[in-house]
Amino acid sequence: MTDMVRLIENGGYEATTIQKQVREIMGKNFFGIEEAIRHFGVNPSKRQTAALAEVPFTEGVLESHKDTHILVAVFPLSVLDVRKVDNGPFYLSSGGWYESEKFAKSKGKVGWQLVRKTPVEDSTSKNWDEQQALLGKDDETPTSQVMVYTIIGHYKATGERLFENVYVRTFCVGLGGLRGGVGVFDSDGLFVNSFWDDGRDSNLGVSAARKF
Repeated sequence: MTDMVRLIENGGYEATTIQKQVREIMGKNFFGIEEAIRHFGVNPSKRQTAALAEVPFTEGVLESHKDTHILVAVFPLSVLDVRKVDNGPFYLSSGGWYESEKFAKSKGKVGWQLVRKTPVEDSTSKNWDEQQALLGKDDETPTSQVMVYTIIGHYKATGERLFENVYVRTFCVGLGGLRGGVGVFDSDGLFVNSFWDDGRDSNLGVSAARKF
């Protein structure tokens, strides 16, 4: 693809040198600004592209996480926004219990996220507190918005289904105190579900992302 054609397809956006370097490191586990434009119809503002110009992870961190995590340029698209762009990959194409939930409407903020592709190791069959104790000092549990954006974006870009046979808890808590969770992304589509913090299930782990 010529530079001119690529520039046109990317809405006039040209990746920075750093972004090109980290794309080389991460390979298919990279969902950058170009992918957000192509798969989510994002039209980045100058402020947003400036916020994403630098990647807040060292080359060493990226090298050690390139097979286990996805580096994602997250734009302020809510769970419901992502579903509106393309409801095909979702189990519920419209409606659903979470449609009125604040966390499903939250757009989050623009920024880079380094999201783990699998549940935290040994985190199934544990409650929320037990799962949080498994996180490393440099890790945190991301929001439902970040997880849905990452899972659907990666699927649209690569065809790979993450969390195909398992749910993972997210940081978000909805009305009634139930914590949001996502997963079981099989051929029926991605489920957005909710779980009690004190519950344990062999099919329920916890999500994680690297802190800045």
